[in-house]
Amino acid sequence: MKKLLVIIALLPMVAFAATAGITESAPIDPSDKASLQRGARTFVNNCLNCHSANYMRYNRLVDIGLTEKEIKENLLFAGKKIGDTMTVAMSPKDAKKWFGVAPPDLTVETRARGVDWLYAYMRGFYKDESTSTGWNNIVFDKVAMPHVLYQLQGEQVLNHEMHALELVKPGKLNPEEYSAFVADLTNYMAFMAEPAKAERKSLGIWVLLFLGVLLVLAQKVKAAYWKDIK
Repeated sequence: MKKLLVIIALLPMVAFAATAGITESAPIDPSDKASLQRGARTFVNNCLNCHSANYMRYNRLVDIGLTEKEIKENLLFAGKKIGDTMTVAMSPKDAKKWFGVAPPDLTVETRARGVDWLYAYMRGFYKDESTSTGWNNIVFDKVAMPHVLYQLQGEQVLNHEMHALELVKPGKLNPEEYSAFVADLTNYMAFMAEPAKAERKSLGIWVLLFLGVLLVLAQKVKAAYWKDIK
């Protein structure tokens, strides 16, 4: 009984630790193809240098409104083909040597963490000279990843008393612009994690409608079959 009471008492602390730094929902729209295309460009130019996306093929980008020609001209690295998966040249061994841990595959990371976590994470970097990279993150303490977008966001510091981030050196984008930039990236990564999600939902609606019609017909057949039987 005492152990149960201790667990119940610790639940609020666990919940706080799990959501620390996550203050709002990711403002994404899976139907906004312009946002998805901007996010794809950001992902290829900034994330795909270190992170792989082994379960995503370049040709799936046609689902967000890009043509194969646009993909080849703007998003493919030299030597890549339109049907290839989004892999990186850096080996896991080298990645572990340079960063201390191999960067995770981002096709599964978004599904594991959730879009709200990812949106907060990409906005949660702050300067921390105690780490090997000089950066830390409010939702991922002692993260090994450096802040690759710091030139856009600027430099933040952590106010330990308020447990909040403060911008001390502006970047190329103001906070609202950077949040929109990260929202596009999050939107694309949510699509990349499950490209068939929208199609599956649409198909699911038609299946439910079919089953509803089938139910009505089945009831009518049953009523006609049993009407003379008492």
